[in-house]
Amino acid sequence: MPRSLPGDAYPGPYWVNPTTSAAAQAAQWRLAGRSADAALMERISLRPQAEWPPPEGVEQSVRGLTGAAALAGRVPVLVAYNIPHRDCGGHSQGGTEDAAAYESWVDAFARGIGERPAVVIVEPDAIAHLLDGCSKAPSEERLSLLAYAVRQLKRGPATKVYLDAGHSGWITDTGKLSRTLREAGIGRADGFSLNVSAFQTNASSAEYGHRLSAALGGKHFVVDTSRNGNGPYSGSESWCNPPGRALGVPPTASTGDALIDAYLWIKRPGTSDGTCRGGPAAGTWWPEYALELARAAKA
Repeated sequence: MPRSLPGDAYPGPYWVNPTTSAAAQAAQWRLAGRSADAALMERISLRPQAEWPPPEGVEQSVRGLTGAAALAGRVPVLVAYNIPHRDCGGHSQGGTEDAAAYESWVDAFARGIGERPAVVIVEPDAIAHLLDGCSKAPSEERLSLLAYAVRQLKRGPATKVYLDAGHSGWITDTGKLSRTLREAGIGRADGFSLNVSAFQTNASSAEYGHRLSAALGGKHFVVDTSRNGNGPYSGSESWCNPPGRALGVPPTASTGDALIDAYLWIKRPGTSDGTCRGGPAAGTWWPEYALELARAAKA
């Protein structure tokens, strides 16, 4: 079993899943006598991380996750990531086959949450890919599907929804981004998310987020700090398993910024970005990379 933090509870509102790959790795290394590495891995395993439910059986999966979190008196962070033409045909390509299938999938996701508390990050990169010209998806259809997802998820009385807006180094025209977010239903959402699976610093994300918030009438936002401890990588393929990165600020709802609702670990530290730099397939657990992130962490 993974070790607990002092007081047997993470000091924050978010749920720590005790059965993550990081928790299993820490336990395995401790049994094997790799105590130092196990302690480093616990920098990940004892912190809340977002759950990315698989496309198949999503209702049952989400119900199980939210139910376990509710029993622990905590709030799970979930990622809805299954929109058609996902990831612009990149390492995480996939998604439902058409709009009707996506709407059915979202309905199942929402049913899985029910009335239990949850934070949901809606479709990382989906809007940014529209604006950078990369997405193969019809613009009107994608915006309609995102608005549908926000609307259905917000029917949950205790569900907070954040529509993804890319990161501070991606779409520089926040005016255009804000208009697109409005078309995608940001008005019904609790806010937007930044830096998912990316490496921009908290300072950069805060400055960008404040500008975008101003263009959206004061919307709040959350920032993914899972791997931004050393900021972005300056070499080639800076988005894909870059070396020398570090865990960022641990998840917390105490950000010291009135517009930033939380720092979250949305990308699960140690999950590969794809088959670059010797990594396994996208979404696969990579303990060596996780250990590198933890070793370089400042806290």
